[in-house]
Amino acid sequence: MGDLSLLVWTFSIIGFLLAAYSIVANDAIQTLGTFLSSNDKRPWWVLWLYACSIIVAVMVYGYFALNQDIAFGRLNTLPYPENGVQWNHAVPPIFLLLLTRFGIPVSTTFLVLTIFALTGGASTDGVLPRMLLKSGMGYVVALGAAFVVYLAVSRFFERWIADTKDQPHSPIWYVLQWCSTAFLWSQWLMQDLANIFVFLPRTTELVPALDNAGNPIIENGVAVMETQVQFSPMLLIFATLVMLVLHAIIFRARGGEIQKIVLSKTNTTDVRAATLVDFIYGLILFYFKELNDVPMSTTWVFLGMLAGREIAIAYIGGLRGKLEALWDVVSDIFRAFIGLVISVVLAIFLPAIAQGQLGAVLSDFPGYLSGILGLG
Repeated sequence: MGDLSLLVWTFSIIGFLLAAYSIVANDAIQTLGTFLSSNDKRPWWVLWLYACSIIVAVMVYGYFALNQDIAFGRLNTLPYPENGVQWNHAVPPIFLLLLTRFGIPVSTTFLVLTIFALTGGASTDGVLPRMLLKSGMGYVVALGAAFVVYLAVSRFFERWIADTKDQPHSPIWYVLQWCSTAFLWSQWLMQDLANIFVFLPRTTELVPALDNAGNPIIENGVAVMETQVQFSPMLLIFATLVMLVLHAIIFRARGGEIQKIVLSKTNTTDVRAATLVDFIYGLILFYFKELNDVPMSTTWVFLGMLAGREIAIAYIGGLRGKLEALWDVVSDIFRAFIGLVISVVLAIFLPAIAQGQLGAVLSDFPGYLSGILGLG
């Protein structure tokens, strides 16, 4: 990647910085929101040190255990653009900053990665439909899993929490919550770091797949090949330092606008409820991380889990109004849908403007849209 022009490097770094800040402010707080709300009496820097120790551990693990792939395979289908990152790639994170400022839980995966998926030529053909399918599955699975769990526990567990919220909690709950946060946070990082690192130069190549003993895997007399993404060690250090600084800003602000979504849910400021929320969310992200290397929206998983939880609490636990819970779910879905529409519109029109093809796209927009969504 040493032959990249100064302009390409500039757009890469600008895009990375914008994406890093906006994704930390949007997605990371969805993950760490219950941790912040249930530990609001602790100094922000204590919580920051804990979260950042996990960031460093995950980044170092990805670099050394996965052969320099700090995106954990999520960029296997999204190689670095052939002509480098351009100005149109760096625009979506600006919209993400604006949407985050108004507390809209937009999917950073779609807002940031869609333009890379639609401008990568044959190498990224079909990636967007697979991202949509996997994210939709994530929402449904999260909603169903959370509903089943809280169907079983909301009548006694959530009600017990509500009735004892002003009483001192056993120290074991804080230990469990910090452990569940570490598990969830590590799974989120492995899923969503790709949304940030997609802007950074990297190499993508096919290499022989190896078994546990380090020998090439042979099938039908032919070596099995796998995609290998590699980042330079200097980019690892730079990216890690940027992430630490940005998290310090967000933690000092106690989460910002997106944190209000977490605080609006039932009992999320209680360490006991937060422990269960984090554990369920982390398990779902772990399942989809192991499923395949296609990027997915963790925001949709987050909203699906909260939807299942709030519906069960309202209908079984009786801790909030049923219509209020349904409106909460619908409004979250609507805001996420707005983010998806904005993502697709930007991904379609920005490259068309940059390449002088806006007229051609507008002349057959329905056909173009159905094509990129895999419907045509």
